Amino acid sequence: MALRFETRRSGSPWVDTVWTCTSEQVTAMTSVAGVCWGLVFWEQDGRAYAGVTGPETRTGSAPVPEGAAFTGIEFAVGTSLRAVPTAALVDGGVELPGTTRRTFRLNGERWETPGPDDAEALVERLVRAGTVVRDPLVAEVLRGHRPAVSGRTVERRFRAATGLTRGAVRQIERARTAAELLAAGDPAADVVAKLDYFDEPHLARALRCYVGRTARQLREGTGGAIALDLDQRLTL
Repeated sequence: MALRFETRRSGSPWVDTVWTCTSEQVTAMTSVAGVCWGLVFWEQDGRAYAGVTGPETRTGSAPVPEGAAFTGIEFAVGTSLRAVPTAALVDGGVELPGTTRRTFRLNGERWETPGPDDAEALVERLVRAGTVVRDPLVAEVLRGHRPAVSGRTVERRFRAATGLTRGAVRQIERARTAAELLAAGDPAADVVAKLDYFDEPHLARALRCYVGRTARQLREGTGGAIALDLDQRLTL
């Protein structure tokens, strides 16, 4: 019983990661908080499906189509669908109607369903068509720059583009990194120091809220299926 992930970083400024996953005798999983919205494509019993996923602010339980094969594109923070505000996708998502094994419909147009190796080519077409857009101010903030606008304006535009506050993005990304380090064998005390948690109870609360696992479960690989690639197969 497992979810088998393969994840790679993307060289596109519009894309965070591209992933594939197969489910074997899994009908439910622990969802994990995440800051990106995405497109996901899957096949099950000869039928094809597609959907838009939103950022997630907390962990929970989610159903898994048994025996399905998935391809997903996680978009960079600060990008968004022109037709759907990212804030409307937070802790949710939408299934796209009329999906076939070859094409899917988005923003009133038909697009070729991508495989993991041509995800960026699809994204380039979506960008050229104006279907996917981004706020350059958010990218500037994420690089550590101080834009020449007020803090209130920065926060308003950041939240409009991402559906989240800057603080929420930092907390979620830190918890996900902590989970990856613990799964790789790092002691909890080292993770606390490396990621600037106040103490181990603080780390434990963050893991419970955002990842749905204890440090021990992450080290031992227990707790059931989880929507996070913890096998450290992240590639370029």
